[in-house]
Amino acid sequence: MSGDWPLWEVFLRTKGGLSHRHVGSVHAPDPELALRHARDTYTRRMEGVSLWVVPSKEIVASDPDEAGELFEPAADKIYRHPTFYDIPDEVKHI
Repeated sequence: MSGDWPLWEVFLRTKGGLSHRHVGSVHAPDPELALRHARDTYTRRMEGVSLWVVPSKEIVASDPDEAGELFEPAADKIYRHPTFYDIPDEVKHI
């Protein structure tokens, strides 16, 4: 039965984490059940504070083989590089 259900990608933010990271996938018929399956599967040790579930078919990704042409335009905007800015010592994460 779950073979007919759509695949959902699961992203977890841990207690000490700053961002969500991909931890795996679950099959579920709808977002609510996908979230429950994700919770039961990926937070058994109570390490999570936030979960995202995203339908796999909705994820769009760039092709690593085309990274050059995709990211090349950023190279001509050197003012965007953090080396031009002074970051105060008290700032821990950027």
